[in-house]
Amino acid sequence: MQAIVLSDFGGVENLLLTEIPHPVLADDEVLVQVKAVSVNPVDIKTRNGKALAGRLEKENPLILGWDIAGVVKETGSKVGHFSPGDEVFGMVNFPGHGKAYAEYVAVPASHLALKPANIDFAEAAAGTLAALTAWQAMVRHAKVTAGDRVLIHAAAGGVGHFAVQIAKQLGAYVIGTSSAKNREFVLSLGADEHVDYQAQAFESVVKPVDFVLDTIGGDYIDRSLETLKTDGTIVSIVSGMNEQVSEKARARGIKGLTMLVESSGDDMKWLADWFEKGQLKAHVSHTYPLNQMADAHRQVETGHTVGKVVVNV
Repeated sequence: MQAIVLSDFGGVENLLLTEIPHPVLADDEVLVQVKAVSVNPVDIKTRNGKALAGRLEKENPLILGWDIAGVVKETGSKVGHFSPGDEVFGMVNFPGHGKAYAEYVAVPASHLALKPANIDFAEAAAGTLAALTAWQAMVRHAKVTAGDRVLIHAAAGGVGHFAVQIAKQLGAYVIGTSSAKNREFVLSLGADEHVDYQAQAFESVVKPVDFVLDTIGGDYIDRSLETLKTDGTIVSIVSGMNEQVSEKARARGIKGLTMLVESSGDDMKWLADWFEKGQLKAHVSHTYPLNQMADAHRQVETGHTVGKVVVNV
């Protein structure tokens, strides 16, 4: 089968289209013929030797990617809830070795959900890591509820555009930051307010909020803390396990959390239900074939992608 193998950490020239053996299936896994994969900022950071590179540096071959949508071709002996022919999607083995940039992937059955019939494979692949991150941040960690005021940074981005929709489904009042050119897109997602971060300091115009989803890091953490109520919560998804967020928040009487999204078929089922009902939509702004993975990485690396980048396999 064909796969994109990372020959060494560094530039996109190290992403090589290679013939490798089909994966060997474990008893609790399903073999998925991949139809589409999504590319995330963590893919780029890992390729560059950061993020998850330390966990994966001894893997050979090293195959990046965690987001897949495809068709079940075979099931392990202990898998009873998927059958050959099922269309599925999910985030594979995150934060381990996902091996998603390939024609076939062996996936723990517990990481998958059935793909809703009303979304295509590209949309399904887009609705995995980024959507799970937003879901887990707000539902598992912050426990956002109806009536909460929520501030979402980079609201037009991969995680951000899902976060706006999920927060609205939870009944929150949503404020999204983005550039002026993406204002209408952010509002179309359901945001109640938009702040052009290039034209004004968000902390000077946003009234006190209950929750902030920090997707940017740096000084956005300190500035976001100024917008939070004293019993509010900030979740930073870009700070890794850095305790700085928690320490700074604690000093202000605020709850500060970092998080790393985890593979979860149960959470994927919640998202699948919302996709099926039309309550959640993935915006795919760029698509590429597998042999143009380098171009997909370059697009994500710009830091200005609206929605998601998908590679069709």
